[in-house]
Amino acid sequence: MSFQANPIKFGTDGWRGVIAADFTFERVSKLAPLCAQVLQESNPHSNLIIVGFDRRFMAEDFALMVAQTLQEYGFDVLLSEGYAPTPAFSWTAKAENALGALVLTASHNPAKYLGLKVKGGFGGSVGEDVTEKIESRLDTIPKISDQKGTLTLFDPWASYCQQLRSLVNIDLIKSSIESGKLKIIADVMHGAASTGLSRLLDCDIQEINADRDPLFGGGAPEPLPRYIPDLFRKVKETAKTHPDSLRIGLVFDGDCDRIASVDGQGNFCSTQILIPILIEHLATRRKLKGEIVKTVSGSDLIPKIAKLFDVPLFETPIGYKYIAERMLTSQVLVGGEESGGVGYSSHIPERDALLSALYVLEAMVESGKDISELYTNLQQQVNFDSGYDRIDITLANLDHKNQLQKKLETTPLTEIAGKKVVSCLAIDGYKYRLEDDSWLLIRFSGTEPLLRLYSEAPNLKIVQENLAWAKQWANG
Repeated sequence: MSFQANPIKFGTDGWRGVIAADFTFERVSKLAPLCAQVLQESNPHSNLIIVGFDRRFMAEDFALMVAQTLQEYGFDVLLSEGYAPTPAFSWTAKAENALGALVLTASHNPAKYLGLKVKGGFGGSVGEDVTEKIESRLDTIPKISDQKGTLTLFDPWASYCQQLRSLVNIDLIKSSIESGKLKIIADVMHGAASTGLSRLLDCDIQEINADRDPLFGGGAPEPLPRYIPDLFRKVKETAKTHPDSLRIGLVFDGDCDRIASVDGQGNFCSTQILIPILIEHLATRRKLKGEIVKTVSGSDLIPKIAKLFDVPLFETPIGYKYIAERMLTSQVLVGGEESGGVGYSSHIPERDALLSALYVLEAMVESGKDISELYTNLQQQVNFDSGYDRIDITLANLDHKNQLQKKLETTPLTEIAGKKVVSCLAIDGYKYRLEDDSWLLIRFSGTEPLLRLYSEAPNLKIVQENLAWAKQWANG
């Protein structure tokens, strides 16, 4: 029986594959110099590349191999001496005027995956033009340089922490913690966020799931309710023992570029809730300027909050790379996606979960309010309340996916769950607005037989009706 590995294909943020099946030393050693050479074509004045990694199985071994391979091809390499958040390596690429960074991580994917993220010298994910150029050369053999490059170890946390501290009132947050006014529990999901808040705030922060576990407790390092039962329990315990304190649970994905939270009573708060809070805080208390960038799957509350604070709004397809592209040409106050990624032009064109956490903490301390209270106040100001949910459906095969996609292209939907379709936006999948002020987004994976369904409505009952209808439509 012969085995065929899946082809190397870059998704919305890098290439990921199953360790030992798709993601092998042989393939990565060939891919890494191609990535570096393509990066150098757009920046011939630099020869430096950053190599970093998270806490996944053998990530440091792959990183060392990548660094040594790049050295053989004539590149000067800064290799991380330990794990760190992906945004730390993006920041280092910009701060060191490097060609970019290659980061060994599979982000929020399950334990069997490892991946390679390619970051540009500007401090964010490279665009499709770069990844397509890399893919087009996979059948070529890169030429080894006559002159060997250098390899230097570096601490990825020092400059990164200094940068983040410069953007936030660290002393105010720290004094609130030390006085007992603020209680923080950080679920780092066995990932690269571990020690991050303690380093930034220069005080002890309670962490859970802080040990290195390449199996991620049997789940996935993704900031979703089903993966964080420990955090819900800890926050509810803290609510009983410290009823007069402000309380928050913060959860970070495997490579610390996505965030979610739990409010003081133990309720889950996704970035659909955090983004409006961040907009208000940065626009009013910090007096920062710039536009709001949201993806097509973002809540309808976000445009209303943008209008409330007289801030321009720009909408993109799903995928943080589209937000990052906008950041390269426009001043962005907050750019965020429903899956946990949020970034700011005041930093780098990259989602950064630790910076988002600091801004949320700052908003709580300066306002004296729980995140749910901040969110409810904003809803009341714009007279908007809604329910939101997303489900993923695995289809039988790629043919089934292609049939459904063709069906939507040739036979547009005019009615969903008994309600008339008012309009359809097709910049990424098909987003149908319905006559009851709800919407349904049907979106197909580019590489898998997977259907992603999103809905927002005046209440969760209507959301579930819309999603149930879409699921039945897909299976029928």
